[in-house]
Amino acid sequence: MDTPRLYLQLAGRYRQAIESGTLLPSQRLPSVRNLMRTHDVSLSTALQACRVLEEQGWVEARPRSGYFVRRPARSTIAPVPEPESLVAINPDDFVGMHHRISSYVAKCAAHPVSINLGGAVATPDAYPMEALQRAMARVLKHQPGLLVRAVPIHGDPGFRQVLAQRALEVGLQVSPEEIVVTYGCTEALNLALRAVAQPGDTIAVESPTYFGILQAIESLGMRALEIPASPQHGMSVEALSLALHTHTDIKAVVLVPNYHNPLGSVMPDEDKARIAALCARHAVPVIEDDSYGRLHDEPNLPRALKSWDQTGNVIYCGSAHKTFAPGMRLGWLMPGRWRARVEMLKYANTRPNDSVVQIAAAEVMGSRLYDRHLQKLRASLLQWRNQVIDTIAECFPTGTRLSPPRGGLVLWVELPPGTSSDRVFELALQEGIRVAPGTLFSNSGRFSNFLRISAGQAVTPTVERAIRRLGDIVADQAAGTSSPKKPSPRNP
Repeated sequence: MDTPRLYLQLAGRYRQAIESGTLLPSQRLPSVRNLMRTHDVSLSTALQACRVLEEQGWVEARPRSGYFVRRPARSTIAPVPEPESLVAINPDDFVGMHHRISSYVAKCAAHPVSINLGGAVATPDAYPMEALQRAMARVLKHQPGLLVRAVPIHGDPGFRQVLAQRALEVGLQVSPEEIVVTYGCTEALNLALRAVAQPGDTIAVESPTYFGILQAIESLGMRALEIPASPQHGMSVEALSLALHTHTDIKAVVLVPNYHNPLGSVMPDEDKARIAALCARHAVPVIEDDSYGRLHDEPNLPRALKSWDQTGNVIYCGSAHKTFAPGMRLGWLMPGRWRARVEMLKYANTRPNDSVVQIAAAEVMGSRLYDRHLQKLRASLLQWRNQVIDTIAECFPTGTRLSPPRGGLVLWVELPPGTSSDRVFELALQEGIRVAPGTLFSNSGRFSNFLRISAGQAVTPTVERAIRRLGDIVADQAAGTSSPKKPSPRNP
């Protein structure tokens, strides 16, 4: 009997064969009947697997001939190179992030946006809105007193129970009492930083990293020490080790091991284990942001770095914002040996979260519906991401580089040398297209010719035209010419 996910597993197997070069462009896939016989699956499962591969751009159907491996345009684009140096950037050389982010937000607010390619979240229709609405209605119907009663101090017990159960899937064993519920992952990161460091302390981060992390560090009066990170594997263990030996004032390491924002990298398990052990030896706590870990392409969830933590030295932060319910602003952290301090800081900072949202979220997250939602979301993101990559490969100028990630919501695109991503951002914004310039993701100027481009929406004809127009703007800037006026995506 075929399982509901079997066709996705079968499609994934052949996608990996294509990616690895086992199946070459123009090579014929096994026939549907051979797929049925080889993998002991039904006709429906074999056909669904082929259709998924076709939708994702890996194969093409030829009349009366079967399915053939196609050469996607993304195969022609070069990957982003590895960092040239393992030396961290001196935090004394940094300029502040607050002004830069405030300027970015103000410019975005001043221009109507029709196509947002700058965010790190999927479109609203990618999330289970109706299921959440029904859950909220049931909670209020059956427990109307929640709106007028005091709330549990550290989070709703039922929600924390579901989080503890879901944590098992990424290799963590925690009790519900060890989890603190927060207003999104941003509050979780802020609480973790305040628990382990003081104003003036140095915090090691990946370079590049999510600008919200840099902003949180700056707002707390701390200094960010940027550690080189690979577009494939994340933070360099060797560079972190060197920094820990040469910068004795490092008080914490903040990183995003799984589907990093903006790199899209996934840290290998051996590197996660090495970092957990390295930081434990140096008595430097690790703050792990795992907001994106469930947006994976592979059959299995990547393990959390905290699963290698033996001493409670890793503080694990999670969120529903990227995977489930952006509007609920639900986050959580597992503070390890800083639990008492984090609980005190949370209570002093914002008091407990409201119960209604937590109970509704627990109802959905504790059900099979949540797993089906994630399965559908991951399939959509893979398809959208490949479509965006193919379009970039077709229409961006020579010298553009991109390392296709194995999951997540964003693409980290290197523009030809000398191209200003800030100028590209400003010109695109004038035409209703929003992107995120690379200067937001580092306190240094090392990523001034990078863009973070979202892959969290379906590539409709309007979205495709916007990406192509963005490619024109990049090409004009790379050539050193002013951008000629072309039709805006608002007026195709």
